[in-house]
This record gives sequence, C-alpha cells and structure tokens, in this order.
Amino acid sequence: MNKKLFIAIILAILSTGAMAQSKLDSVKIQTSAQCDMCKERIEEALAFERGVKNSQLDLEDKLVTVYYKSSRTNPEDIRKAITRVGYDADDVPADQKAYNRLPGCCKKPGDPDHETH
Repeated sequence: MNKKLFIAIILAILSTGAMAQSKLDSVKIQTSAQCDMCKERIEEALAFERGVKNSQLDLEDKLVTVYYKSSRTNPEDIRKAITRVGYDADDVPADQKAYNRLPGCCKKPGDPDHETH
C-alpha cells in the first residue's frame, strides 16, 4: 500500500469518528438555581457526569441545557446528578441532605434559611 493511500484511509477513519462524536443529544431541565454560585455548582457537577459534554445554566429562566452522549447517559441520570448537589431538576426534588448544605443564597425563596445578596 502506498503512503498517500494509507494516509487518506487514516484521515477518512478519523474524520468519520469525529463526525460521530459531534452528534450529541440535548435536554433542557428546569432547576431551582438562585444565583451565580448555583450556576457554578450545577455546571461543575455536570462536567464530571459520565457522558455529559457541556452544560449551560441560564439563571434568568433557571433552565440548564445539557449536551450529552446518549450512549453514555440519559436525561433521568442527568436530573439525578443535579439533585445530588441540592437542586430540583424538573419534577425530581433535590436531595434533602445536599440541599441543607447549600449556602443561604442558594436556598429557595420562602425557605427560612434563604438569604438574598
């Protein structure tokens, strides 16, 4: 096999793999986030979640958009990851122990421990 043909085959294989990896699913999840600390905490937790490639929390509408590989995770597991750090995720309530550890500014309005900045 000549060198040019070999390189062409390798490049074709690599580009096919890159195209397959670029196909990600996405989900939008309503959270109970309140502030920039919440945003940082949720996005950091999702960064370590298997299969999650990117997440962005919009604090104005409290929606986190998550891009993920469906072969490695699913929306249900992503919601659970959010609840494990103390936040509601759609209709899945926050883990109570994790919620109790949140700073006052991250607690829901109406909670006696809620603090405003």
